Amino acid sequence: MRVCIVFLLCLAGQAFTASITEEEPIIDDVVEEAQPEVGANPVQVEIGDFDEAIDVVEEEEDITENPCLNHHCKKGKVCEVDEENTPMCVCQDPTTCPAAVGEFEHVCATDNTTYDSSCHFFAQKCSLEGTKKGHKLHLDYIGPCKVIEACMDAELNEFPLRMRDWLKNVLVSLYERDEENNLLTEKQTLRVKKIYENEKRLQAGEHTLDLLAHDFEKNYNMYIFPVHWQFGQLDQHPVDGFLSHTELAPLRAPLIPMEHCTTRFFEQCDADNDKYIALEEWANCFSIKEEDVNKDLVI
Repeated sequence: MRVCIVFLLCLAGQAFTASITEEEPIIDDVVEEAQPEVGANPVQVEIGDFDEAIDVVEEEEDITENPCLNHHCKKGKVCEVDEENTPMCVCQDPTTCPAAVGEFEHVCATDNTTYDSSCHFFAQKCSLEGTKKGHKLHLDYIGPCKVIEACMDAELNEFPLRMRDWLKNVLVSLYERDEENNLLTEKQTLRVKKIYENEKRLQAGEHTLDLLAHDFEKNYNMYIFPVHWQFGQLDQHPVDGFLSHTELAPLRAPLIPMEHCTTRFFEQCDADNDKYIALEEWANCFSIKEEDVNKDLVI
């Protein structure tokens, strides 16, 4: 299914979020349902939710009687106090996870097992901590497990054509809806304004691959900033000029069930196979010329 369709679906509904647990290879984890953070891509979820160290414990009225109030545990663990009233993180019992409201809360793991929710998955993963099985177990994508078609070479070549166009249209849409400068920063607004006001801009909609390729060739400069912008949106934990699997998950996870070349595309971006995607590698994936890669555009 076309990425532009993904974009429209995400604007009309809610994005899905789930938290991932550790900095490992790029292509592994996903997210549970949540509204997109202000300024984030409509299709991706709040990146901060992927920080494995963040899992806020429910607030209690009396801080002095609840040491767990400000004690944070990673997903799959909950806070308990020992005999000395010292807070500590222990694996959560899967039976204490809220029951899934519907199939949309289900998640598929890399062992091809469908879990009722990300809570159930992370509780199970925690129980396997320290084992080979636990080390290899990760969330793969949102929704029940299903057969993902193999991505053919020709299809892989088409993926960045749609992805570039989608990124540009995401920014234009944010610009159109940004009445109080909450969706884009001042610098971002100035960049997108140039794209928005360009009469040669290809309007959002269903376009043939030939047209997308032609537009990229003729209006190349319109695509430089959107590619840099998306990198900056993902490079958050930490901001270091590299994308880990943790940082890629908010974008990758919702796309997999609808764009079967997603996984292979991001794997290919890691040209040196070091498990991280540098800005230069990211730009190259979208055919941005080396001389146009500019860290100052990651704003």
